[in-house]
Amino acid sequence: MALAHPSRVLLLSSRSGGPQMSKGLRRSRAVPSRSQMSSMSARNASVTCLPTATVDVDLGERSYPIYIGSGLLDSGKLLRQHIPGVTALVVTNDTIAPHYLDRVVAALSGDGDIRVEVVVLPDGEQHKTMEVLMHVFDKALETKLDRQTTFVALGGGVIGDMTGYAAASYQRGVHFIQIPTTVMAMVDSSVGGKTGVNHPAGKNMIGAFYQPKCVLIDIDTLRTLPDREYASGMAEVVKYGLIRDAEFFEWQEANVGALMAREETAVVHAIKRSCVNKAEVVALDEKVR
Repeated sequence: MALAHPSRVLLLSSRSGGPQMSKGLRRSRAVPSRSQMSSMSARNASVTCLPTATVDVDLGERSYPIYIGSGLLDSGKLLRQHIPGVTALVVTNDTIAPHYLDRVVAALSGDGDIRVEVVVLPDGEQHKTMEVLMHVFDKALETKLDRQTTFVALGGGVIGDMTGYAAASYQRGVHFIQIPTTVMAMVDSSVGGKTGVNHPAGKNMIGAFYQPKCVLIDIDTLRTLPDREYASGMAEVVKYGLIRDAEFFEWQEANVGALMAREETAVVHAIKRSCVNKAEVVALDEKVR
């Protein structure tokens, strides 16, 4: 089967020094040629990168795995086992897209049996609004995605929250996968099903609890994460140790150098242990009453 081109929409941010975004403005983003995409898909379809660790979030019929490891973005087989239909919509931002979007599209596309659409949103908390979220719905409707489609969040907490809420709302609920690319999203916001957007009167006041089908954590994405954001995420890791896991905190003290150097073994362990703690909290009280 011939591989369909992923269709893309780029909403350019109005950050200083960048192009200005007016309401509803859309610009097309250059896409790889058919031969390039076919070549990438063929390679990724055959890649079987196994997770270094897997954490299960126990929510009965809505339970799901968290896969943790290196090179997982290229594991098309791992991703596609959580996509029941023949279409997917990848939602990302203009910071992450140049680094990882093509790899994820190729992995999802496989040998052409899954049609992949793409929306690239502007980066930043200030864009976590209903107005920007409408572009996700616009794309889904324009490309006639049905109730068996899967929305894929590729990015940090803002992208994860927005994509999850879009998935919860589109046709009253479609499948949803999280691919977090920041430490904070890996150990906190991608796990537990909290989704939503901000309102001028309050943060995250519009949203839903909506669990993903899986969370795929490729620690290689942390290589492009700025030091400040990496340190901020590690502060969340430390909180798990301080609040509910004394043994984990002792391990952190002994391995702080390796963590800040982003050594793979240490990072995988820290993320896994953090996810175990978050999964336990979610299983006890999913909606944090």
